[in-house]
Amino acid sequence: MLFDTLETVVNLMRRAVTSTGLRTTVNVIRRCYETGRNATQKMKQQLRIKYDELLPKWNYTAAPKNRQ
Repeated sequence: MLFDTLETVVNLMRRAVTSTGLRTTVNVIRRCYETGRNATQKMKQQLRIKYDELLPKWNYTAAPKNRQ
């Protein structure tokens, strides 16, 4: 199997380089996140949500409104 461990995948990803020389950065988040939680109304008011044009239901960016 090609991807036998997380370490194998991380090492392969870290070696990736584009044709113009851009390199990748890989960070593994080992924290477990609770699913099924919804943002409060206060949280929603403080965020600027930018939805992806191609897949807006799945891809979006949330940033504080006061951030430029």
